[in-house]
Amino acid sequence: MPKVAPLESHVFAIDIVAPRQQVWDEITKTGRVQRAMHNTVLEGAIVPGSKLRYYSPNKKRVFVVGVVVEVEAPAKFSHTFKFTMRPDEPTLVTWELQETELGCRVTLTHSDWTDQVATHKSVVKGWREILSTMKYELETGDIPIRAKIAYRIMGWLSFLLPKSTTVPHVERSGW
Repeated sequence: MPKVAPLESHVFAIDIVAPRQQVWDEITKTGRVQRAMHNTVLEGAIVPGSKLRYYSPNKKRVFVVGVVVEVEAPAKFSHTFKFTMRPDEPTLVTWELQETELGCRVTLTHSDWTDQVATHKSVVKGWREILSTMKYELETGDIPIRAKIAYRIMGWLSFLLPKSTTVPHVERSGW
């Protein structure tokens, strides 16, 4: 079988008018809803080697699983990333935060893609929404109305999600 060439990394950058520590605290916030991260709750220790999960607010569904790879507070957070809805191999997400004159530049790199073409294409829109929502929230204290509506609809329709997103299924899979 021929070896598949790796897919290109996605790199996104956005300037947020907020202190770097505040941005870091939002990205690494555990146990509470991260509204910019599609209204999910991050669970897990933010230390290398620890497993992490992004849950639905009611903690009945798990959308993303991974393992913390690197932590350099408040400048860098890197973890593997696997959607529970897809059979893809884990990829790598790296958040880098640099202080700027007006606040913080966030650079997000999603890398280590092999042949996950569908996921590779689909994450672009998601990361752009996450970063713009995070900027909006950290600069205004609220999230856009479109995000509020989308999260409400996602909550109503969660029963349609695949079984692979349920907590028991994720736990049986070893994540």
